[in-house]
Amino acid sequence: MKVFEKNIHSLEETQRLAHDLAELLEAQHTITLEGDLGAGKTTFTQALAKGLGIKRTVNSPTFTIMKQYEGRLPLNHLDVYRLADSDEDLGWDEIFFADAVTVVEWAHLIEEDLPKDRLAIEITRIDDNARKFVFKPMGATYVQLCEELLK
Repeated sequence: MKVFEKNIHSLEETQRLAHDLAELLEAQHTITLEGDLGAGKTTFTQALAKGLGIKRTVNSPTFTIMKQYEGRLPLNHLDVYRLADSDEDLGWDEIFFADAVTVVEWAHLIEEDLPKDRLAIEITRIDDNARKFVFKPMGATYVQLCEELLK
């Protein structure tokens, strides 16, 4: 698996990275986000949503599991933290293969339900502002997307 890394030194750089990614996304793209609490998963998703032209305030759907937003492309924002040790099927096919971009926080908890092709992003907090982003594209579409994003 090809892996791409990018170190970010400010909130503005994180927002720019997310915005640039949003411009490359198409319907049915799935992005998974992993990182400790406070790593910046929701902050990244908020900037991605802005890049998709979403005007509404985007916040973590921890208690509802999924929130949907309308923009250039619809966005399904999932936080599956509460699904740990759950066998619940929330209609994953309808979510992942709809005409929307899907972002999943804490995706490892539903690993077996995720699409085979997707972009896995791990965010590591270095300090108050700095983050390390590790992009793990699964599938040729996502390798090409990463090459374009990080050129």
